[in-house]
Amino acid sequence: MSNGDTVLTPKTTVKPKLERPRLYKVILVNDDYTPREFVVLVLKAVFGMSEETSHRVMLTAHKMGTSVVVVCARDIAETKAKEATDLAKEAGFPLLFQTEPEE
Repeated sequence: MSNGDTVLTPKTTVKPKLERPRLYKVILVNDDYTPREFVVLVLKAVFGMSEETSHRVMLTAHKMGTSVVVVCARDIAETKAKEATDLAKEAGFPLLFQTEPEE
């Protein structure tokens, strides 16, 4: 029999360790056919960039071959890249936006 003492043992709870979602880069790939003004227009329309910022991103892609446009969650990055590429296709230009994981 017990002497009336109650022994309480704390319950251990395990909290799952949540990781932040992996971020993805939207990359503008330079080509020799799409006019610079159209690239700036797409960057402003799809990504909401200012005139100055979109011009700087376009020139970086023009000089270096590619340029990172934005870094965001995967679904947003893929949606924006597809929207921008589709907009260029509708206008008859081979402008390409790609996504890749950020390192």
